[in-house]
Amino acid sequence: MDLNYMSADEMLGAFRRRELSPVEVLDSLIERVAKTSEVNAVAEEMFDEAHEVARAAEARYAGKGPAPRALEGVPVAVKEEMPIAGRSHRFGSLLTEGNVATQTQPMVQRLIDAGAVLHLRTTTPEFSIAVTTHSELWGVTRNPWNLDYSPGGSSGGSGAALAAGLAPLATGSDIAGSIRVPSALCGVVGFRPPYGRVPALPPTSLDTYCQDGPMARTVTDCALFQNVIAGPDLVDHASVPAVPPLPTSFGSCAGLKVALAVTIGDFPVVPDAAADIERFASALRDAGAEVTPVEIPITRQSIMATAMAHYGLLLGPSVLGWAPADDPRWSRDVLDVVEACGAALENIGALRIVEEEARMHAVLAEIYRDHDAVICPTMATTGYPADAMSAESVELAEGVRFANLVSQCLTQLFNIASRHPVLNVPSGRAANGVPTGVQIVARPFDDLTAFRLGAAAEARLGLWSDPDRRPNLGHHG
Repeated sequence: MDLNYMSADEMLGAFRRRELSPVEVLDSLIERVAKTSEVNAVAEEMFDEAHEVARAAEARYAGKGPAPRALEGVPVAVKEEMPIAGRSHRFGSLLTEGNVATQTQPMVQRLIDAGAVLHLRTTTPEFSIAVTTHSELWGVTRNPWNLDYSPGGSSGGSGAALAAGLAPLATGSDIAGSIRVPSALCGVVGFRPPYGRVPALPPTSLDTYCQDGPMARTVTDCALFQNVIAGPDLVDHASVPAVPPLPTSFGSCAGLKVALAVTIGDFPVVPDAAADIERFASALRDAGAEVTPVEIPITRQSIMATAMAHYGLLLGPSVLGWAPADDPRWSRDVLDVVEACGAALENIGALRIVEEEARMHAVLAEIYRDHDAVICPTMATTGYPADAMSAESVELAEGVRFANLVSQCLTQLFNIASRHPVLNVPSGRAANGVPTGVQIVARPFDDLTAFRLGAAAEARLGLWSDPDRRPNLGHHG
């Protein structure tokens, strides 16, 4: 039994049966951290505090004290972007030396209240505004499946930690794909909940594109995690009323109508990603779903321009609030992105953002009149170098280039259409060893359908079912 790749659901069962101790699991993961330093996914170790929580969980399972809670004794890696009161809060930046959080992110507090063991915090790009994960503060985080490649971003440290066997669960946040991109590239499951489902802290909680969510290696674990963190909180005015918890057994997806979009609009997609989504569609057909091809007639220029202008409203100004643009501690990568967002906003204007968003919503509404969900690739490509810069031009295929890394991600449409729940599920592995992923996008606030379809595909394609296919750390290329 490999404790490092055990699912949270399996752990909870073993804990309840007294076949395994939370302390044993934690010790195994800590040893694993020391052996996987080349991945560089850890921003902070919290092992002493974690041992105290694990010992307390062990006592609960032994019948000493209160009953075990929903995630009692399960280790969780926390994205460093998420504040924990009293702890350093650096955002991956040299500008934040000495910054200490005064509040705890609501989803992190709910993990603590559910008995989870928070043993490490994961790396991010500077201020979490990139789809790769490297910074002057923490260095380059690498993809465990191929160390030459990026795990994606901005929750890249969380995705890499899951793939490297450092935790069964990890937290993520997503304003442009930052849960789904690393989930796809690291071969894990990531859920971008509908806006308002998981409470957060202002000001980002008031940004409709932005949402915190769970990451795991299995659909069931992602559901267990989501059940703990969902529901309203007075700290977040935008949080929505609670709904019945997701099940851990999802039943049949027979009869569900699924729209297959091999791409979105005029986004080019590499052959590996296109082939894997066709396999994914076949798996759903085998499970009884009705899958039919559709086109989503929304151009990448429209999506990119609208999203970039939107980021210029709040994200860009909030980041620049840390220091003047001429401060030498800024990385050029961050300034390039922030300046591009400001220029896009100036070019389009706030009214045009709303008009474009409304047009995109109308296009999607027509598709969902006849379908319960849409599936499309998460990424147009199969990865990029671990140290790639956000604004650099990247070749997708011969004669086809993307202007920047984020334009390779088919995620931003569903930040614009933010009430749709989106579940990334692994769909295969490309020739370079880097996994591919598919977005399952259900109707607004219909989380259960996304999970039902994800579980059906996972049962037939499961990337983690064979221990011999796990990342071979230490091997480049």
